[in-house]
Amino acid sequence: MRFPSRARLSITTVLSVFLLVVQVATPIALAKDDSETDVAGIDVDATTIPEFQAFMNEGRLTSEQLTEFYLDRINAVDRKLKSVITVSPTALDDARAADEARATGDSRPLLGIPIMVKDNINTTGMATTAGSWALADSMPPDAFIVQQLRSAGALILGKANLSEWANFRSIPSSSGWSGIGGQTNSPYSLDRNPCGSSSGSAVVVTASLAVAAVGTETDGSIVCPAGTSSVVGIKPTLGLLSREGIIPISADQDTAGPIARNVTDAAVLLGAMTGVDPADPATAAQEGNAFTDYVQSLDLEALDGARIGVWRKGTFGIDAKVDRIMERAIAALEEAGAVIVDPTNVAIDEAYGPEFTALLCEFKDDIRGYLETYTGPGYPKNLSDLIDFNRANPDLEGPWNSKIFVLSHKTGGRDDPKCVKAREKANKIALDAMNATMADNDLDAIIAPTNGPAWMTDPTNGDLGGDFSTFIGSSTPPAITGYPSITVPAGFVGRSPIGITFMAGRWDEPALISFAYDFEQATHARRAPGSILPDTATAAPTDRFDDGKAGDVALLAGTLTFLVTLAVFRRRQVVVH
Repeated sequence: MRFPSRARLSITTVLSVFLLVVQVATPIALAKDDSETDVAGIDVDATTIPEFQAFMNEGRLTSEQLTEFYLDRINAVDRKLKSVITVSPTALDDARAADEARATGDSRPLLGIPIMVKDNINTTGMATTAGSWALADSMPPDAFIVQQLRSAGALILGKANLSEWANFRSIPSSSGWSGIGGQTNSPYSLDRNPCGSSSGSAVVVTASLAVAAVGTETDGSIVCPAGTSSVVGIKPTLGLLSREGIIPISADQDTAGPIARNVTDAAVLLGAMTGVDPADPATAAQEGNAFTDYVQSLDLEALDGARIGVWRKGTFGIDAKVDRIMERAIAALEEAGAVIVDPTNVAIDEAYGPEFTALLCEFKDDIRGYLETYTGPGYPKNLSDLIDFNRANPDLEGPWNSKIFVLSHKTGGRDDPKCVKAREKANKIALDAMNATMADNDLDAIIAPTNGPAWMTDPTNGDLGGDFSTFIGSSTPPAITGYPSITVPAGFVGRSPIGITFMAGRWDEPALISFAYDFEQATHARRAPGSILPDTATAAPTDRFDDGKAGDVALLAGTLTFLVTLAVFRRRQVVVH
């Protein structure tokens, strides 16, 4: 959602810092099952899907073993993270069936691989709720992309928590909160927000609760949580993946996409979900533009000679530590042979207002279409019904309001001339900005920071509270144009992961995947969250892409020096759906 700019003064109290120092100076005993990520002698965090398949083919690992590992880990760890809403009751049976299929020669790319999907994607045998009690126990059949995943052999392990209704319900709201799932927490620091709305999908992946996951994005909902969780997220070209069976905000911008610990797995998952779906006309355009195998795009020399533009205006200058990470990333791109064109600004600011106006109108019709098609008798069928449900159930749907629902309900829907004009304006601004930037500078891709440091989760004021002022977002140009983007880990500010986004033109997924893979392999910037503590999490290890002052302090366990910091935080405008 987009909120007006404001400034606020934040004072870190002496008591809070003293408690932090005590925690740093006093080691905390860790539960073994919080930190153990090995199964059958294999480090699941460091293993790619093709490697898992090789281990299974060699008999070193079974899908049943891997699935049982994830189920045990969810039981042990997710009480702190709240990233999973539902676990499949047939998961172990499905794993055994996959092992039997492998024994007969089945070699599908995702055979027996446990995948989590966001709880706004229809999945047979498990409820699809968007996190809202209004849809509790609603069980429509598999969405098209879930059918594709199963056809590729994937094991659907469960449903991931999310920002309720993809963060298109209330003002304020807390990213990662849903009525059914509660507040998703960052495994890097449990009091920090994981961004949204695909919060659970990203946390599940980085905390090793599934091999990979599927999220959805309208504007930022894949890339922001992926960046904040030090994982890879792909927001595909609109039409590459079917939207059939996915709870919508707007068909003009919605898409599903993969979230994984590495570019390889994201590429495998993306290819498995493509396909022309008669129920989604937008997918017809992928003929000749889509692939079932994006692993072929992985190229360790992709950046050599590639012209990469740096989008600075509005994304740099917000947080000096993030800027330093980005400068190191730019140096790494140059070292890999990229031609850096700097700056190449994307003039997107004027699109924010009309984008939100258009989404309000489009949501009114699109959510009604979903509810009428996929929910049974007794469930809400339109926005008015959803508003009534929330008002009647404050104990389930509090503490947040229904202001966005109400604003959307007051519009005339897609046929409202104001909506049509707003959509045309937003699209023109975004398309002109992206196309001109790419063409005028002869670019192969544009880069920008994906996110800023994770803000403190505020259960009262939501994303308007805490230190949300350092939010950085670069998702809007690809979101409005329908062009693809990919985020890859770039470093850390203290315990907070920072991602770098590569964006380009329509159907440019192969190029973006190749650039992201080359960058990933050159930098190895991702770090797992480590052992999950009762109240916080261990700092990620320091490396040359780490601006981690908090990590440095953690290494000085005997030091009792601390600072009380006064900071004026400048509010940033943001769209996160």
